[in-house]
Amino acid sequence: MAATWTAVIVTALSLSQGQAMAQTHTETLGLTRVLEAARNNFDVAITRQAAEAAKADVLAADRAPFPIFNAKTSQMYLDSGVNGNQGIGPGPFGQKNIDKSGGIDWTWERGSKRALRTQSAGRLANAAQADLQDMVQVQQAGAASAYFDLLAARERNREMHALANSALMLAKSAGLRLKAGDLSAQDTARLEIEAQRAQADAHSAQLDQQRALLLLGQLTALRVDLTRWHIAADWPALPTAPLSSNIPETWVEQRPDVKAALERVAAAQASLDLAMSQKKADVTVGSSLDHDPRVSRRSLELRFSVPLQWGYGFEGEIGRAQAQLTQAQDVAEKTKQDARAELQRLLEELRTAVQRETLYAQDIMPRARRVAEQAEVAYTKGASSLTDLIDARRTLRNTLIEATLARTDFAKSSVVWDLRTANISR
Repeated sequence: MAATWTAVIVTALSLSQGQAMAQTHTETLGLTRVLEAARNNFDVAITRQAAEAAKADVLAADRAPFPIFNAKTSQMYLDSGVNGNQGIGPGPFGQKNIDKSGGIDWTWERGSKRALRTQSAGRLANAAQADLQDMVQVQQAGAASAYFDLLAARERNREMHALANSALMLAKSAGLRLKAGDLSAQDTARLEIEAQRAQADAHSAQLDQQRALLLLGQLTALRVDLTRWHIAADWPALPTAPLSSNIPETWVEQRPDVKAALERVAAAQASLDLAMSQKKADVTVGSSLDHDPRVSRRSLELRFSVPLQWGYGFEGEIGRAQAQLTQAQDVAEKTKQDARAELQRLLEELRTAVQRETLYAQDIMPRARRVAEQAEVAYTKGASSLTDLIDARRTLRNTLIEATLARTDFAKSSVVWDLRTANISR
């Protein structure tokens, strides 16, 4: 009996320890994990396979034409039958009176066609690899934006719930004062309305939190459960050094989308050279070994063939390649212009976001909290009106929302700027 109770106690302790470990076992979601997960989402995976296919095209292009084996029989005399000396004759196939031959033909590509074909495919493979890098940056920027939206929604949710609880307590206190005859029914109703509005703001913040969580799951394939996951607040710090005032040209040229466009220009130039190289006709050479028992047991045949390019100089292929080269050059210039404009826009957005975040964090938010606290104390002591208290609380609520938006805008601008200028390695 004692042994049975001991086993029951040990089992209960094991179960309680297992439940405690399960409750304490949580996963952490931070900016680093979000960026790493964004590197392997479906959009990046599709672009990665396109890059692998482009690499395979290089192998397909860098080869010579296959040699061609041919075999034939000729001069099979059938008028004398199979038994005559002039007919096919009896016996094994090698002894029959049939002219047999087998040989190999090989095409010699002239005009460096193989090298140009390989060069074009290689440039396109480099462009596909740059497209992959650009897609990674785009997906990481989107995932980081969703992550900061989630942090902002959680922070706004927490602040709104705190304001709602405070307003609810104030409304209950107003109800007691109404019963005691110390407060009018109109002022009590106004406080109750403010409490309900604060609760509505809290529900709205909770909805924004769920939306950000769903978007983050789409971009990272992470199934985040807020009840089990710890959401780390990896807000970027304000820069200590002054921001750059201009955009160096090297930053534009190092962007992956610009690299991809320039690689496609080089590929188009190689394709144009390849089209022009078709004017140099390819030569096909071959030889065959013949066997005719009636004439000779071994004879050699040599062949040489070349196409006669009369009346057409591949003007169509060359014209198309020239147009594609011009198009690639125009696309490259437009990509550079767009990249330069985007970097300038990102720099201005970051500079403005830094100024707003600094102003809200160091000046506006502390003052709004002090004003709200002073208004509550003054109203409790009867030194201020209900209107002043409501105005102070509304100012605090609006300031909290604006401060969260300012912090989120700064975080997004900072990460996108770092990704697009390659100042950080992810």
